[in-house]
Amino acid sequence: MAITTTWAIKNMTHIDADGGVIQAYWSLVGESDVDPFYSASNQSKAFFIYDASAPGYIPYADLTENDVLGWVWDGLATDGQTSAEAKAAQEANVVSLVEKQIDDAATQTTGVPWS
Repeated sequence: MAITTTWAIKNMTHIDADGGVIQAYWSLVGESDVDPFYSASNQSKAFFIYDASAPGYIPYADLTENDVLGWVWDGLATDGQTSAEAKAAQEANVVSLVEKQIDDAATQTTGVPWS
């Protein structure tokens, strides 16, 4: 059995005048691939400061979800972590939540002792 993780940007707030993104709502979902299915998620929002005149600035209309996810992962990085390490840590957390559900289900049974 595998547990897959899926990142998504659910919504964003941007400045109308220049298209600068100032906030993004993100989610991370982990799901098992066999029945019964188990899942766990994490979601939050990220805030951004931008400079529309900076090299590398991407106008709102030209953004991709991967662009914004990269910013989210950069913002999650702490204490010298890379964005890849921050992303992996979030994924490991969600996977561990799904694994706990699976482990709990393996040691618990429902029903009544009488017929």
